[in-house]
Amino acid sequence: MQSYLDFEKPVADLEAKIAELKSMAQSDQAVSIDEEVNRLSARADEALVEIYRKLTPWQKTQVARHPQRPHFSDYVRALITEWTPLAGDRKFGEDAALQAGFGRFNGTPVAVLGQEKGNSTETRLKHNFGMANPEGYRKAVRIMDMADRFSVPVISFVDTSGAYPGIGAEERGQAEAIARSTEKSLELGVPNIAIIIGEGGSGGAIAIATANRVLMLENAIYSVISPEAGASILFRDAAKAQDMATAQKITAQDLLGFGVIDAIIPEPAGGAHRHHATIMESTRAALGAFLKDFAGKSRLEAREHRREKFLAIGTSL
Repeated sequence: MQSYLDFEKPVADLEAKIAELKSMAQSDQAVSIDEEVNRLSARADEALVEIYRKLTPWQKTQVARHPQRPHFSDYVRALITEWTPLAGDRKFGEDAALQAGFGRFNGTPVAVLGQEKGNSTETRLKHNFGMANPEGYRKAVRIMDMADRFSVPVISFVDTSGAYPGIGAEERGQAEAIARSTEKSLELGVPNIAIIIGEGGSGGAIAIATANRVLMLENAIYSVISPEAGASILFRDAAKAQDMATAQKITAQDLLGFGVIDAIIPEPAGGAHRHHATIMESTRAALGAFLKDFAGKSRLEAREHRREKFLAIGTSL
């Protein structure tokens, strides 16, 4: 069943009328609904295009958090063959929020990292809503070490509101684990790419998004803090999250202009949650282009490219 966001109400109303007509036709075969259904479908499509053509930053935030948006596991199923997940950080335990392993992309061996939010109450609890503990980031370092040792490119799918801020996580060194993961991303001698597929929140995202190439889906967001938390701190009012989202410049279009990301993967009208197959093919093309562009680069070239990329951010504003 399609889940609608608040600003999608005109589309929801039209599609509800279409469903009602189809239900009526099933109960009475003599009723002809084709013409009316086609007319309403065209209006719904037009409304969807118009709505998504002028989304505000806050509306993009809602789209990025949509429960039916493709998650890490969806990308792995669609793009990675011979997927072999690996568990544990060899220090404390396993963290289900940050998934990691090895597989093949179009036949090329790759290491894959990413936060998994889950798509049901059970899986969301299992994966802690995509908020990783320190052992998740230490596992990421372990996998990146292996990828570096065997000259395997690293692909990261970023989708988290942030690292888990619980007491246990802090006791086990959350900040240090994030810093080590960021450091490992920067020093890799193999090329790495990060794609922000939903939310890119704070250090929890940066820990695996410090890459040679950073891409964002068109309606994803990337920020040092969530709009709600930022509004609570700056305005003492979480209800001002909409204003905060605009002020933060968290959209893909803003960040491309600032040079924080390298490119945007377009989403069809209606968002990635309505067009899983299209998004997977667009992502496949982007990953293929990345591997082709970095094929043959030496370890030093991969490191220097990454270093120069991040040192250049903010120098031309």
